[in-house]
Amino acid sequence: MIIVLKPKTSKKEAERVMAKIRENGLEPVPLFGIERTVIAVIGDSRTEALDGMKAMECIEKITSILKPYKLASREYKPDNTIVKVGDVEIGGKDFVIVAGPCSIESESQIMEIALFLKKVGIKILRASAFKPRTSPYSFQGMGLKGLKLLKQVKERTGLLVETEVMDVRDVKISAEYVDMLRIGARNMQNFDLLKEVGKVNIPVILKRGMNATISEFIMAAEYILSRGNKDVILCERGIRTFETAYRNTLDISAVPTLKKATHLPVMVDPSHSSGKRGLILPLSRASIAAGADGLMIEVHPNPEQALSDGEQSLYPEQFSKILEELKPICKVMGRNL
Repeated sequence: MIIVLKPKTSKKEAERVMAKIRENGLEPVPLFGIERTVIAVIGDSRTEALDGMKAMECIEKITSILKPYKLASREYKPDNTIVKVGDVEIGGKDFVIVAGPCSIESESQIMEIALFLKKVGIKILRASAFKPRTSPYSFQGMGLKGLKLLKQVKERTGLLVETEVMDVRDVKISAEYVDMLRIGARNMQNFDLLKEVGKVNIPVILKRGMNATISEFIMAAEYILSRGNKDVILCERGIRTFETAYRNTLDISAVPTLKKATHLPVMVDPSHSSGKRGLILPLSRASIAAGADGLMIEVHPNPEQALSDGEQSLYPEQFSKILEELKPICKVMGRNL
């Protein structure tokens, strides 16, 4: 349920409405706008007790939301959310590319790629300190040491840095070292992790699970939003289908579908979608044309020596070329790159 208050309703009156909601065992989540205040009612709001609220002078209208998600819906927030990461805005006029290696492997590796990305104009470096791997014998990441290297990168280059978190115990410590957290596809429905990330005041990239429906994906974002963290970015990264010609199948339809259903920014990961560096450029073009707000691309100083995802990692010179080829498409779509 969404309760819209009349223009210029005082904060005191809004508090009175929220107190009434709490009296009925429900949780109000206010969105204070310039003109109006909108209050989402979280919980089973199918109660006659709320009907009496319609008579409150400050309430303009009460609307039921049939979708399972509330805070992520366009009904709750019609305008697009712009997530700020440092001086970067995701979801606004700029088309944002987050780039870097799959994982932090050494100080020299992460510093080399960071300096390159800085040179070509990238503002956010992606690199995982913790790695979920299919095999327990594969490289699992550098952990805390990797987080410290990301902090060194930021101090030396000025780049903003992001990393993946896999465990509730890693969330707070990771948030101390980076500017943005990422929930990987395998953890999209790790509800305890989603709740923990929802408690920290740091932007989050939430990747779609390889077997998740659009509704399940948005509901995962709802977990984070419902705990107070409003800076959530959705990332389509390919779903599992019967096709074996590439790693995953990029669901390009998810981009406009998510943009219509939610107010959250939407990014695309063409690296994991394809698993092949040769497909990254065409998938990136399609993502921009579909209305995505940004891309997440893997770039490694030497993919042949990468400890993870080498086949889908771009060489630096390939990434530079792709950036130039994407600029005209962004211009056509009214975005700045």
